[in-house]
Amino acid sequence: MLKDGTYRAWLKTPLGQGTGIAHVATGRIWGRSSIMTYNGTCEVDGDRFTAIVSIKRHTDEHVTIFGADDLTLKLEGTCSGKIGRYVGTAEEVPGVLFEGTLILTEEEPPSLKASESTPTFNPNKLPRLPKRSR
Repeated sequence: MLKDGTYRAWLKTPLGQGTGIAHVATGRIWGRSSIMTYNGTCEVDGDRFTAIVSIKRHTDEHVTIFGADDLTLKLEGTCSGKIGRYVGTAEEVPGVLFEGTLILTEEEPPSLKASESTPTFNPNKLPRLPKRSR
């Protein structure tokens, strides 16, 4: 089942591959890569999901893996556990089939408990460099 959360996204087309971040929550999906932003809707039915996602370029002078800008993607996939796999198309680039993977990220536990304090910095405890003659 595609759960609400933040996913690392990997996408591959015949022109190349790319990565990004995707967020899923209450039937919406959005995110970004170094070149594009994504925004759309998704439906989950058990371990299967579908999505319609609009992507728009936000950075010039980079080639996209679709060979075009401002597309509407139609995705179909399955998700079991923390990994989702999907395939999709875009009407704007006929004949280009792409595939992707979503990996649910887990929040890392904080390194300090709320009751613990950060140690005070004391420069006198730093090691001393040996004196050099000039």
